[in-house]
Amino acid sequence: MKLLLSAIAASLALAQSPDYTIQLDRVRSGYDGTMCWVHARAGAIPGPTPSIVLTMQKLLLTGSDVFYALNEMRTDDLGRTWRGPTEHTETLGRRDESDGFVVAASDFWPKWHAQSGKLLGIGHTVRYKNNAVAHGAPRQTTFSVYDPKSATWTPWRTMAMPDDPRFYNAGAGSVQRVDLPNGDILLPIYYGGKGEKFYKVSVVRCGFDGRDLKFKEIGNELAVNDKRGLAEPSIAKFGNRYFLTIRHDDRGYVATSNDGLQFSEPQPWLFDDGSDLGNYNTQQHWVSHSGGLYLVYTRRAANNAHVARHRAPLFIARVDPKTLRVIRKTEQVLVPERGARLGNFGVTEVNANESWVTVTEWMQTWGPNFVMKPDNPYGSDNTLYAARIVWKQPNREWNRH
Repeated sequence: MKLLLSAIAASLALAQSPDYTIQLDRVRSGYDGTMCWVHARAGAIPGPTPSIVLTMQKLLLTGSDVFYALNEMRTDDLGRTWRGPTEHTETLGRRDESDGFVVAASDFWPKWHAQSGKLLGIGHTVRYKNNAVAHGAPRQTTFSVYDPKSATWTPWRTMAMPDDPRFYNAGAGSVQRVDLPNGDILLPIYYGGKGEKFYKVSVVRCGFDGRDLKFKEIGNELAVNDKRGLAEPSIAKFGNRYFLTIRHDDRGYVATSNDGLQFSEPQPWLFDDGSDLGNYNTQQHWVSHSGGLYLVYTRRAANNAHVARHRAPLFIARVDPKTLRVIRKTEQVLVPERGARLGNFGVTEVNANESWVTVTEWMQTWGPNFVMKPDNPYGSDNTLYAARIVWKQPNREWNRH
């Protein structure tokens, strides 16, 4: 395997705000025109120098959401050097099922669980037939636990849900969670009954004892009944309130809660001048700091119509927690646009001084010939980026994570 690019040597200071600076690290690159790395998300194992464990998986470019085994990369020196990618086929790979179905764990997100002292990764299942997504097949929440000494993951398992037909297709793919001081987990999911057209969103309170992830209760149901409904929710806590950001085909939505389970009606994301944020059919995620609440997102812009679903560049901006609007003047570019999508990304709380946003260039574009060539004019090559948000003031909430 070729040597990985040095993160420090490839770093680039992109922007500066009153609250933080941004350092962009190029962790690895390389692209063969057949497959590309996607779903790069990381968790931090606490220590004097945290260990960052990043998972990602390969995507077959000639298909739609055709994913393979999860792989791991790891740095024990804050990005100066990285190990991997290491494939975990036996524990985090595809599995054969009856009737010709194959199931994979995907949309995975590792995060440190302080109460148990474990790195817990959560995602969801996707089922294939003849290597194409089996639409209408059931979906579940998956989870796996990391052993930092052996650098291995437990075989992925699924979280049992109540015997209720509305959870036939229910999972926690690509979602941020909040861990409570008592060890319980607030886990957003999106779900629908068999044959239902619109996905709904709720937050589930789960228990985790270091081995098993168990359903305890579920909050109220959030719905926008057009297109495909709501999907890929992410939760954050700022001050004494909880905030939920949600994907929809036409626009992003936001909702709030006092207890993390019962949320307000979703409202569209807007800038503080009242204009539409411009995010659509794409994830948004949170960066929470004691000094402010921030949203990371993609949006329509003046010069990115050539990017599928306008999914690049990645922006970050501060959110007004009272009005639930994005403050336009605080907007910064986290990861620049090079023709490829950047919409599937992750946020990692590394320590009190840094938060990272990790993402790969997704090498599919508009059809009919939607596979980007290795020699494309934009220069994208499936680079894995770590955008390091370096705080000017330490996060006072860090000890609660």
